[in-house]
Amino acid sequence: MELEEEEQLLAKPAWELEGIQFLQNTVGWLLSSYGWYFLFSFVLLYLIFQRLFGSLRVARQRALDESVASNIEPEAVVKQQEALAASRLRMQEELNTQAEKYKEKLKQLEEEKRKQKIEMWESMQEGKSYKGNAKKWPQEPEPGPSTSSTITKPKSDKKPLRGNGYNPLTGEGSGTCSWRPGRRGPSSGG
Repeated sequence: MELEEEEQLLAKPAWELEGIQFLQNTVGWLLSSYGWYFLFSFVLLYLIFQRLFGSLRVARQRALDESVASNIEPEAVVKQQEALAASRLRMQEELNTQAEKYKEKLKQLEEEKRKQKIEMWESMQEGKSYKGNAKKWPQEPEPGPSTSSTITKPKSDKKPLRGNGYNPLTGEGSGTCSWRPGRRGPSSGG
């Protein structure tokens, strides 16, 4: 078989061999001169086609999804909307009841404060001290059986950062820097 191929090559006319030789030379010269340009343009075209085909694929998928969504039965959509409206109505009713409870609580607190103010006014009219009554606010926790088990926080000993007589403008006190006012009178110079 190899002998047959060699015989076919030798049997070709000279003009055919010259044409193949010319084609090889020109293609080789083009690739050696502009090969990188060809490579980058092919890569760029490949990326553009990939992007286009990807966006076409996404558009087809969207169209398919829309056609499937349009095939949904209207009864199911109506049921879903009714359920959504019912849940919104329930949530609104819960919110309204919470608002009413909050308003009632505020009214009770205002009423208690008003009563305490009246009591303080009456005790002042009688000439008694009202400070004892003022301490009885409704927010104050009532003493229970476990008052001895409550933990009290120790008071922290905060010392002032500077001495009592510290004044940065006069330079007095225990500060490390001091400011002194300049001399009075005209400046010396000529």
